[in-house]
Amino acid sequence: MLENIVRLDYQDKQIWLVKTAHVSKNSIADVDECVKEVEPDTICIELDEQRYQKIQDPENWRNTDLAKVIKEKQVGFLLVNLILASFQKRMAKSMDTSSGGEMLEGIRIAKENGLNLVLADRSVKTTFGRIWAKLSGKEKIKLLSGIIESVFDDEEITEEDLAKLKEADALEAALMDIGKQFPTVKKVLVDERDQYLAQKIKTAPGKKIVAIIGAAHAGGIQRNLDTDVNIEELDHIEKKKGLSSLLKYLIPIALIAMILYTIFHNRETGLAQIRSWTLWHGGLSALGVLCALGHPLSILTAFVTAPITSLNPLLASGWFAGLVEAAVRKPKVKDFEDLAEDTGSLKGFWKNRVTRTLLVVIFANLFSTVGTVVSGIDIVRKFIESL
Repeated sequence: MLENIVRLDYQDKQIWLVKTAHVSKNSIADVDECVKEVEPDTICIELDEQRYQKIQDPENWRNTDLAKVIKEKQVGFLLVNLILASFQKRMAKSMDTSSGGEMLEGIRIAKENGLNLVLADRSVKTTFGRIWAKLSGKEKIKLLSGIIESVFDDEEITEEDLAKLKEADALEAALMDIGKQFPTVKKVLVDERDQYLAQKIKTAPGKKIVAIIGAAHAGGIQRNLDTDVNIEELDHIEKKKGLSSLLKYLIPIALIAMILYTIFHNRETGLAQIRSWTLWHGGLSALGVLCALGHPLSILTAFVTAPITSLNPLLASGWFAGLVEAAVRKPKVKDFEDLAEDTGSLKGFWKNRVTRTLLVVIFANLFSTVGTVVSGIDIVRKFIESL
């Protein structure tokens, strides 16, 4: 048996873990060799339903409904997904192979031989959701900066580098490093998924099971094999409660109360507060869209909606500006075809209509948030002066 394949025994089942690097040609050969020797009843793959559909139909990006993405508040999720997908595709391209080739091989073998096929991974949407819900504002900025920096790193990765990543000691060192910088990310992205994968693999049908997994998860799956895991608990995305959630409502209410009080006692100062709120929010949100090279109508939409949406935690000016951008500059087929290439450079982000629309949403909301801080300070100052 190959060195990248580990056999485990669980109750009356025999489980073979095929440790792979998702952009390595050798990993495809490992899958073929293992299946040929084991003749399994079931093949488990490290994919969820969404990634399974995507890997089956790589051109599915063309059908992305940007308006729907914006309405469902999935802009950040889609953007990060695009960045990571682009990074993996460029790695694969540099090595003259295809991303996820070993997963496709496992799917092909299962279908052609009538084997059970189990999608053993947790939804990537759930994983990102759980990470985002647990991170502080500072950690979110640090994480996003790290992702962007790694994407634009053009250092070549060789087969030798990938081979090293399969070594247990190298993996443990890498995971320890992630844990030090982002303990929350490591817990959700690695530890929780190790538990999830272990539970799905050991409960898969059949006596002989071949599981195709990223090498980083092999150790964790082995450690969690004899532990019963509550899948539903790991699929739950916690909603933030407490002070941070309450402040979203208290701050607008407090500012409105200050403005009303000031108007009652000093009409001119109160109107100055309203102007401050309107101009700072509208101006900065519009500036954000301008920085994203949004359409003039998108800029106007951000200016008009920002002062209003900032008073409602359930709304955001970027959503409206993004919907207008997607309507007046509807992405073409070529934009979706060029996504992998364009998301590999800063220039490409602004050139591609898909990513530019996402930037319009993000920048409009981000700059509007700055407007809340600046105008809020001005409103409080004028309120205190009017007392």
